[in-house]
Amino acid sequence: MKILAVIPARYDSQRLAGKVLALIGNKPMVQWVYEAAVNSKVFTKVVVATDSQLVADRVISFGGDVEMTSSNHSTGTDRVAEVATRYREFSVVVNVQGDQPFVTSQMLKELVIPYLEGELPEMTTLACPLNQKTGYHDPNVVKVLCGQKQQALYFSRSPIPFYRNPTEVPVFHHLGLYAFRQDFLETYTQLPSTPVEQCEGLEQLRVLEHGYTIRVCQTAKGVVEVNTAEDLIKAQNLVLETA
Repeated sequence: MKILAVIPARYDSQRLAGKVLALIGNKPMVQWVYEAAVNSKVFTKVVVATDSQLVADRVISFGGDVEMTSSNHSTGTDRVAEVATRYREFSVVVNVQGDQPFVTSQMLKELVIPYLEGELPEMTTLACPLNQKTGYHDPNVVKVLCGQKQQALYFSRSPIPFYRNPTEVPVFHHLGLYAFRQDFLETYTQLPSTPVEQCEGLEQLRVLEHGYTIRVCQTAKGVVEVNTAEDLIKAQNLVLETA
């Protein structure tokens, strides 16, 4: 099976402009992500998708593949979808977020396990155990509640579910990695935005609101994402500590 990994790398990020080129150790963040994707050995091709010549030039400088895209995309998934139309021969397309410099090869393998095992879900995503003490009430930690067959029932920034009765429930910390069946990715980009998606600010809810399913794959733990200047400092310090 041919699997395409696309790393959307927008230079003009709303919360932290230029973050994909910010140095973490001696490498720009986008290079960390690119190398993890390549080293996972599960992708037939890895490509960075950007509308910035600065990003493109840097990717080329470290030997990466890059595709230029429109500047009008509102989400990274839309950018990924544009690139996917140029690679119709790939059965599966993976959105590897460009702001996760510490994503591991193991996480990327776990994301596509259903496809590697011969299944063809419309879409998969990744989750890890939820820290109930620190994450349950944190709106920056997205929770995903799963059904009996590991399909997503709901994603929320709010604490879910409400524990009227003490019991163990399949609620996890959602990690922003996605894999799509190629034909479904095209369908997804044509779906109109939905009320709950807009309310929560979580684009994956659009899939559920339109009646499609998302398979939730499991990984042992999450990694640091870089959304703010504080996150970037944390990432840089992590590299210094392990140097």
